[in-house]
Amino acid sequence: MAHFNQRAGTKSAVHRLKNPFPDIMAFNAVVQSSILKNPLGCTSYHTVKKHYRPVQKVREMYTAKFVYEDAMQKRIGAGHETYDSVEGYQLGIAAVISNMANIAAHRGKARHLPDADHFSVILKCHDPNGELYFLSIARDRVTVSSYSDDAIRKRVEDWADSVPALE
Repeated sequence: MAHFNQRAGTKSAVHRLKNPFPDIMAFNAVVQSSILKNPLGCTSYHTVKKHYRPVQKVREMYTAKFVYEDAMQKRIGAGHETYDSVEGYQLGIAAVISNMANIAAHRGKARHLPDADHFSVILKCHDPNGELYFLSIARDRVTVSSYSDDAIRKRVEDWADSVPALE
């Protein structure tokens, strides 16, 4: 069962995943399902000038890690690139690996380290009780924050239990 441990300060709770997401596709599938299927039962809402969807991305960051190796496969450098979309992440990896000027500057070939990559998305949710809260999904954890009603945390726990990738 996914247990979210409450943290001190602003009301938030974190659930560490037993196994981090294996890749960007598995991660993105959970994020997209959270937005499109709305399993937490969030509702749309209006302000004076704008209509908001029940669940919306507030921020997303995808970081790809690289090492540079010489002809003997000895590490001679390292780097990382951060992108604001899944598409940017995928295209950026290909660009770094094939960038001849970068390879010449490092005097070695770039190799992507997919197991060291980081992914995170913050979703803003509007609870049926009128409360706004945030759900942060990262490669190795899920955090629910800025909520006051403990029923929200319980609903997120139940949802996490129903998603095998969030064990």
